[in-house]
Amino acid sequence: MANAREIQSRMKSIQDTMKITNAMYMVSSSKLQKARRNLKNTEPYFYLIQDSLAKILNVAPEVGNVFFDERPQKTGKQRRKGYLVITADKGLAGAYNHNIIKETEQSAAMETENMLFVVGEVGRHYFEKKNIPVDINFRYTAQNPTMNRARHIAGRLTKLFESGELDEIYVVYTDMVNSMTAEVRKIKILPLKEEHIEIRDENNYYENPEFMPDAQTVFNNIVPDYVAGVVYGALIESYCSEHNARMMAMQTATDAGADMLRQLGIQYNRARQAAITQEITEIIAGSKAQKNKAQ
Repeated sequence: MANAREIQSRMKSIQDTMKITNAMYMVSSSKLQKARRNLKNTEPYFYLIQDSLAKILNVAPEVGNVFFDERPQKTGKQRRKGYLVITADKGLAGAYNHNIIKETEQSAAMETENMLFVVGEVGRHYFEKKNIPVDINFRYTAQNPTMNRARHIAGRLTKLFESGELDEIYVVYTDMVNSMTAEVRKIKILPLKEEHIEIRDENNYYENPEFMPDAQTVFNNIVPDYVAGVVYGALIESYCSEHNARMMAMQTATDAGADMLRQLGIQYNRARQAAITQEITEIIAGSKAQKNKAQ
C-alpha cells in the first residue's frame, strides 16, 4: 500500500486536473451558447434568400439550369466529386473527430479523381499522415465560424462547380440533434434540387416582379449566398457539436476524478490509521522495553 504522502500527492494532482476539466467545460458551454445565438440571428436572412430563389423559379423556371444541372452525360469515373469535411482544430472532444473521419473514409472522398476540402487541423493532419490528397490552399480554422468565412468557402466551391471541375459537391459535418445526441451528416450542396428550395413565408407575396438587369443575373448572384447559408449552418452545427462533445467529455473526466478522489480518500485514511497504529505500537513496545530495563 502506498504511504499517506504519496496518496496526498496523487490527490493533489487529480484536484488540479479537475480544475482544468471544469474550466474547459465552462468555456465550451459559453462558446456553444454564443454560436447558437449567432445562427439564430442569421436564420431569417437565409430564409429570405431561399424564399427569393423559390419565387424567381416560379416566375422564370429556366433560370436555374446551370445550378440544377445533374450532368447525366458524365458517368462513373468521369464524375468528379468534392467533399467539404468539417473537423475540429483540437481533440479532447470524445469521438467527435473520429466519427467525422470515419464517415469520410467510408464515402467516395478517398477516390483519387475526387477533391477533398478539410476545415480543422485534426482532419488535415490525419489525412496528410494517410497520404490522402487534400487541397493545400483550403486552410480554414474550425474556431469561431463566421459568415465571411462561409462566403469564401461557398464562393470557391461554386466556382469549381460552374467551371465543370466538379460535378457534385457534398459537405460532411456533425449535426447536434440535442444535448445528448450528435449525428454525422453528408448532404449535397450542388447541384441544387428544386424540391429543396421552397417558400417558407407564404405571406410574403408579390405579383409580376421585375428583375434588373434580368432574372438569370439575379438568380446567379443569389445562389452563392444560398450555398453560403448551407455552409455557414454546417460550420455552426459542427462547432456546437464539437463543444457539446467536449463538455460531455470534460464532465465525464470530472466525475471520474471525483470517484478517484473518493477511493484515494479511503486509502489515505487507511494508510494514516495504519501509520498511527504502528506509531502507538512502537511507543508501547519502547515503553515496555524501558520498564524491563529498569527492573
